[in-house]
Amino acid sequence: MDNVSNERDSKAITLGHPSYVWRFGQDRRLDLIRRYAHLDGTCILDIGCGLGTYVKKLLAFSDDVYGVDIDPDKVAQAQKQLEHIYLAPAERLPFPDAYFDVILLHEVLEHVADDRQSVHEAYRVAKVGGRLVIFVPNRLFLFETHGAYWGGKYHSGNIPLVNYLPDVLRNRVCPHVRTYTTRSLRRLLDGLAFHIVVHTQVYPGYDNIAYCHPSIARGLRSLTYTLESTPLRVFGLSHLLVVEKTEPS
Repeated sequence: MDNVSNERDSKAITLGHPSYVWRFGQDRRLDLIRRYAHLDGTCILDIGCGLGTYVKKLLAFSDDVYGVDIDPDKVAQAQKQLEHIYLAPAERLPFPDAYFDVILLHEVLEHVADDRQSVHEAYRVAKVGGRLVIFVPNRLFLFETHGAYWGGKYHSGNIPLVNYLPDVLRNRVCPHVRTYTTRSLRRLLDGLAFHIVVHTQVYPGYDNIAYCHPSIARGLRSLTYTLESTPLRVFGLSHLLVVEKTEPS
């Protein structure tokens, strides 16, 4: 049983935890997706869909929503409730060229084996005029939210200032997850024809804080969401990058 538990925990650390419960933070991100990508009646793909949490919400706008994930257990669970869910890595999508209008990569690129290939593969299956909506961790955020390794053990939770370490040190304590600067994120699109619809940073939903201290969460939301309209947005939790494909692959 310990070996099974350890294997499960190791997989969760490596692959991350896709959204299991829909809360304020997910609602806010869905609103951002809708702001920058037309969803009604379009063909949509969620890469790294996990249990299909976003797929379910996206079905409110279109009947043509697909999801892929690399975790067979989560795919099997999602397939019990949803159609068009497939087991596949982000680097090798089981779809033809120019198939989707909107492709969502929500906090997944930091976990894949090859983030550049994953972006190029998403671009391949996007139609000309289609949009890639990308959320990834921001290197300038004050906390590493995926935990860290030290003393030969994994420590979960929000670890302060890890992302400010030099690459050689950060990669030692956080070998399981990437984080991105503006330059390193845009570099993943090198060689592709696109224009940037928006590139900004967003702060957290503070859902865990809201559970115990709703007034504190409201204050943090009011403050930091105001900062998103200022240069201090660069310290937000995640990058939001939306690009539109301008030429055939």
